[in-house]
Amino acid sequence: MIPGTSGGTAVLDSGTRQLTRVLVLFSLTGRLDPERPTLGRLVDRFDFGRFGLHLKSSEAVLPVPVLVEDVPPDQLRLPHGDHGLALASAELAVLATPRGDITLVVDCEFAGPTPAADLAGWLATTCFDRDGITLGGRPLLTALGQLLHPVEPLAFGQNVHQLVFPGGELRTTLLDADEARLPVVLNEILYRGRMGGPRASVPAVLPNLRNHGATLSAHGRGVSVHAGWAEHVENGLTLVAVGMISALAVLQRTRLAAFEAMRANEQASTRSPSEVRSLIAQLSAGVNELQLDLAFGVEAYVDSLLIPEMVMEAFQTSLRDALGVRDSLENSARMVERLTSVISARSAALDAELSERDDRRDRTVSVLVAIATLIALPPTLLLAFFGVNATTVNVHRSIFDARYLPAYLLAWVPFLVLAAIGYVRIIRVGRRRGPLLTPSVPVPAQRPPSGS
Repeated sequence: MIPGTSGGTAVLDSGTRQLTRVLVLFSLTGRLDPERPTLGRLVDRFDFGRFGLHLKSSEAVLPVPVLVEDVPPDQLRLPHGDHGLALASAELAVLATPRGDITLVVDCEFAGPTPAADLAGWLATTCFDRDGITLGGRPLLTALGQLLHPVEPLAFGQNVHQLVFPGGELRTTLLDADEARLPVVLNEILYRGRMGGPRASVPAVLPNLRNHGATLSAHGRGVSVHAGWAEHVENGLTLVAVGMISALAVLQRTRLAAFEAMRANEQASTRSPSEVRSLIAQLSAGVNELQLDLAFGVEAYVDSLLIPEMVMEAFQTSLRDALGVRDSLENSARMVERLTSVISARSAALDAELSERDDRRDRTVSVLVAIATLIALPPTLLLAFFGVNATTVNVHRSIFDARYLPAYLLAWVPFLVLAAIGYVRIIRVGRRRGPLLTPSVPVPAQRPPSGS
């Protein structure tokens, strides 16, 4: 049977929910074994309904599940208590993108009523005190590491997004609230109870996703509320949020890596062509990785190509703007481009320096050859001297006789002096003192005199 249909009747995107469901998305740092087997495709593990056809065609760029684990609800504990909310179920899912970025999804359903104030406290604890969350009496990531066996230890990243799918009384309150009451309840949840007044900041309510009494979607930067949607839409919205959280983590990592590359370029002291080539190769490899991260870790998740549907596109566009992903992407791309220009300039400077060095060496050798040609005249005369039949050449004496020492000195000392000078000159050309290429270190701006 085709997902999204039942007995020939189309399944609606709206639906009812009795229990409040909350999915907490944590970006993780660390690295998993790239050879670790996955659990198949996302569409094989989770229900995406009619969106599944889009995801199947884009599965090459989608994150894949590497761990899906049901955990006993009483084993998942928060550092400051449960805020009066009892868990009915809890599931952990670890998703990894093709670039190796990891997102932890904690999927919870609550057994009883979920008042907005209590839910806000629960959201605040799972966000701001996430290092204190335990599973079975152990820190959450420690327990997770024993299941995943990562190559590098896992740690919480900077980014958290929490999706709230209200059920029961909370769902009714949100869907039936009038224009005056709705912002009060939404602000309590979206800002985790941290705002001084209910209208201190207006939440981003998506107008084309609100149907009074039926559906509602609203979000801040770290929390989104979606009421009245069917489960396959909830899963699709979760996937959109996973892509945004992963993209934001990649942007932050790319920004730090670009600064590290800039610092390595400025602080490098290279005294030989091989050192310069090694530095250029290292910087170029780093820039290539940054460009791949921006292309396949960010750009692949910030448009509507993955799920070209109105509900998903509206949430994706609004959340992307709230997180500032588009501006951050453009700024990071410009930084990488300028870093590429710096590497190209350093490579060009190296080529010019080596060319100039070769020219100086060639000129030195040419001068030495010319001088040697001129100085070759004394040895020629010396040979002619011994070859002639003159009275000063005694046929009974050896040519190595000490009597001829002045003639030998006159012929060979200039050659020895020339050879020494030429050797020193060539060595100095090949080994200049100081860095081969002086890095460009920014000069701090001078402060204007006081009173100006």
